[in-house]
Amino acid sequence: MTDREDPWVLHHYEASPYAEKIRLMFGHTRLPWHSVISPPMPPRPNLDPLTGGYRRIPVAQRGADLFCDTALISLEIARETDRAALRPDSVSEDCEPLVAHAQGDVFFSVITSEPPLKILGALLRNFGLRQTYRFFKDRKSMMKDATIRPPSGKRAGAVISTFFSDLDALLADRAFLDGERPGYADFAAIHPVKFKMDLMGTALPRALKNLNRWYEAMLAPGHGERFELQPDAAFRMAAQSEPRPLPPSETHEYLNQQVSAAPTDYGQVPITGSLISVTTERYIIARQTEDFGVLHVHFPRAGYVVKPS
Repeated sequence: MTDREDPWVLHHYEASPYAEKIRLMFGHTRLPWHSVISPPMPPRPNLDPLTGGYRRIPVAQRGADLFCDTALISLEIARETDRAALRPDSVSEDCEPLVAHAQGDVFFSVITSEPPLKILGALLRNFGLRQTYRFFKDRKSMMKDATIRPPSGKRAGAVISTFFSDLDALLADRAFLDGERPGYADFAAIHPVKFKMDLMGTALPRALKNLNRWYEAMLAPGHGERFELQPDAAFRMAAQSEPRPLPPSETHEYLNQQVSAAPTDYGQVPITGSLISVTTERYIIARQTEDFGVLHVHFPRAGYVVKPS
């Protein structure tokens, strides 16, 4: 299969806020996509054989190419749709601080701003007793060696409140953060807002009229044309495809060597393979697998590190 023939496959779970960022992007761009439901926490038998154990969700698949991190998936959607505004590096200067904040302290403050018993109740409704226990245990382990320390309590509540107000103010003179239609800044901002609304079953403050208008417009297209797919079908796609041609590579000290690649902030579970291409945007790791042949796993350069393995 060629890259153009390979359908979009998103490995995700319904309650994942970062996956919602991409699902809404599919809806706004009208890209048809296939959904493979993953467990909320490892192990993920639908995904681990493909990526080699990448910790985070979602992951996008196009045949024998796997794209990790929503920043890189957004680059791929921008490339597919010729919408440069969906690139992370397209964010306007006035929105850059808000985007960084949304994907950092704001995201984590959705959880840490609420009383523990309230969060427990929300998770029990979503996952049930056994899965909630596993979820807490998993997330505690994931953050054990994290290089970030989210705010908590009243400080986290203030982070959410200030973010909502700042977002409302930025939207006073524009339909979307990017102008007349959504860009990367809008999708980066929507996912912690919707996470807060979905998790706690609350509504946005009525006084923030610009925020409410924008929120409704961002959700209006839904998730677009979605098709459910079983994991074995995604496996067949990988096995029957060849990775797409590599982009020209920069020089790099570990090029064509065995390396491990991992995020630098949290969920720092490394995957291993041969570093076969390095561009200004990404690292591409080749994994030789028994079941699927050669797979190419793509990571953004920003926020990730490669080391000899």
